[in-house]
Amino acid sequence: QVQLVESGGGLVQAGGSLRLSCAASGRSISSYYMGWFRQAPGKEREFVAGIHWSGGSRYYADSVKGRFTISRDNAKNTVFLQMNSLKPEDTAVYYCAADPSPIATMPHSYDYWGQGTQVTVSS
Repeated sequence: QVQLVESGGGLVQAGGSLRLSCAASGRSISSYYMGWFRQAPGKEREFVAGIHWSGGSRYYADSVKGRFTISRDNAKNTVFLQMNSLKPEDTAVYYCAADPSPIATMPHSYDYWGQGTQVTVSS
């Protein structure tokens, strides 16, 4: 029903920037809430940022607030995560997720997930 494809990950030095993209498709995708999550080896998947397709309200984890920005291009059904001032602790696989009415910060409340894109920040 909903397909999500992440891209834009890579290797960057601490203090650098990356821009992740999540291309979404499916019926009524514009009514969904979109979230970015990340998971480092041996750790639980954690919420990073979220946005409503139609509303524009944004939410951020405290660990990324002021450094990361989530945005969307409704015409292209794409959400972005602009990551600035990257730190080594930001290293993780980043996932895009979608759900019509999730609990924003809880991974298990999202129905749809992308395959993930690796972000590695070197010191």
